[in-house]
Amino acid sequence: MPKARILIVEDDSDILHLLAYNIEAAGFDVVKAMDGNTALEMVRRHPPDLVVLDLMIPGIDGFEVCKELKRGAETRGIPVIMLTARGEEVDRIVGLELGADDYVVKPFSPRELILRIRAILRRSATDATEERIWRSEGLSVDFEGHKLTVDGAETPLTATEFKLLAEFVRTPGKVLTRDQLLDRVWAYQFEGYARTVDTHVRRLRRKLGPHADRVETVRGVGYRFRG
Repeated sequence: MPKARILIVEDDSDILHLLAYNIEAAGFDVVKAMDGNTALEMVRRHPPDLVVLDLMIPGIDGFEVCKELKRGAETRGIPVIMLTARGEEVDRIVGLELGADDYVVKPFSPRELILRIRAILRRSATDATEERIWRSEGLSVDFEGHKLTVDGAETPLTATEFKLLAEFVRTPGKVLTRDQLLDRVWAYQFEGYARTVDTHVRRLRRKLGPHADRVETVRGVGYRFRG
């Protein structure tokens, strides 16, 4: 079985080499970039299985790199872990809203990062083994192709929005708490960041258009999808 390919985008050479050493030692193939433009070029030429992306990099910054990846049909399904020295809540929220799958603040433990990489790749592999297409009352979800179709029109979603939708359609009628969604969609608990779920639900509802009310709010608890 081929090794998963991880692209590390980091402009600090010491951190870059430390990350590459530890991730390779954990059994992954590693490719490296030190600026945003090079990173995008490498992704387009040979898409990796996951990107570890520093925010403060030369050229276009990490936020813009993430935005560009999530905009492209061929790249929006690639998981992204944002890596930065910033710790402010607003940066975390913005990163997650752009579709990042996780967010790690420096200083961090390489072992922690590897655990998060494994969790996200495991989640992606699980998604790939589920039923290929789900259809119901004007909605169609192609799990393999990561596509949502609303009343016959394809509607682009970020990787995180798609995972959230997939969680809903796979558990129709069941109330899911914000903590459960954080755990299942982002693969672990984001302490104190449950409101990012609300942000993603709002964005998802907008994209569901006339079917937005199928994602129901259960006050004080979480959300339920009407299948």
